[in-house]
Amino acid sequence: DTKVTQRPRLLVKANEQKAKMECVPIKGHSYVYWYRKKLDEELKFLVYFQNEVIIQKAEIINERFSAQCPQNSSCTLEIQSTESGDAALYFCASSKATVPNVSPS
Repeated sequence: DTKVTQRPRLLVKANEQKAKMECVPIKGHSYVYWYRKKLDEELKFLVYFQNEVIIQKAEIINERFSAQCPQNSSCTLEIQSTESGDAALYFCASSKATVPNVSPS
């Protein structure tokens, strides 16, 4: 495939529900990234993987958010118990190589 596939396109959840998003990276890409964009805020880095290993992550990962990228399967970003503040656009990206500095904020 020549593009990242992200599912679902739209996800609506009430508070305190589990929310799961999937990402299929471009074939041959070993780096996968998740970002979040809230209304009126800048794009925020969440996590990135090299193959199935988490290389760097924001503090929010491990609290209510978890991420996995198993080999030969979709990568996932999961919210264990949703809150109204989780409303945002969630982006997945992939690449063959990575930039030397990713700074979580």
